[in-house]
Amino acid sequence: MSLVTNLSRRQMLAASLPLLAAAPRAFAKTTRPLGVQLYTVRGTLMKESEKVIKTIAQIGYKEIEGAGRKDLITLLPLIQQNGMKAVSCHVEVPLITGDWEIYGMQKVELPEAIESVKKAGVQYFTMAYINPKARGNSDFYKKTADQMNHVAQECHKAGLQFVYHNHAFEFGGKPGERPIDIFKDRLDKKLVQLELDLFWVSVAGHNPLDIMKEWKGRIALLHLKDKAKDHPVQFTETVDRSAFKEVGSGSLDFAAILKAAPGTGVKHFFVEQDQTPGDPLDSLKKSFDYLSKL
Repeated sequence: MSLVTNLSRRQMLAASLPLLAAAPRAFAKTTRPLGVQLYTVRGTLMKESEKVIKTIAQIGYKEIEGAGRKDLITLLPLIQQNGMKAVSCHVEVPLITGDWEIYGMQKVELPEAIESVKKAGVQYFTMAYINPKARGNSDFYKKTADQMNHVAQECHKAGLQFVYHNHAFEFGGKPGERPIDIFKDRLDKKLVQLELDLFWVSVAGHNPLDIMKEWKGRIALLHLKDKAKDHPVQFTETVDRSAFKEVGSGSLDFAAILKAAPGTGVKHFFVEQDQTPGDPLDSLKKSFDYLSKL
């Protein structure tokens, strides 16, 4: 009989304690699956797919959000081979709004897009952005909300969850008449969830914790990205590239945000950095290392 089988359970536990104490804190804390929004690595993603996806997995990320439906489907085998799961996908906005000419995209029918996302095993069918050329008055946002509700119903029938991703412009205007207010009032609470982008909420002058509380139960996804300190409030997307910081390197309180997230219904967390000072993969690692310790 071996020495191991002669050890009592108490002896084995005692022997393992020093090893557990010496383990890196990140190992003990990575109970929250972290994901990457592939827009972060858009510059090299399709040119060096194997290297980029493999490095993201090696950093420790477990989930992926696609920046485009067709590209995500192309990359899906590579994502799966590297032990990650594609959870969400930013889809063509005209699938919801119908204005294909503004976005310069090739038209695809909604049933086809929904079926492709479902077949890929992706859960969240996400509307990422309303082009500035398409934006209008309050009637426009009411109509857009109704269009989202319609598409969300079709997604629901297919077993998918429809999600809307915010920027800063939704928070501009007179309270009660802002796009975010119209969406909050008009979007179907049972069918439409929010992907809350913490950076853009902060750029618009709001504390993300307040918005998370206000939208409690209606936020499925979080975009984790940090903002430079003392950045001025604005409601457009034309911010300086230096405003985007690795998570933990800016002004947002991620410890408080992550602590509050489960209570507001958040299910998935995607690191995204629209602009990076160097290699986006280096920035993704810095963000992961910081978040792993929270």
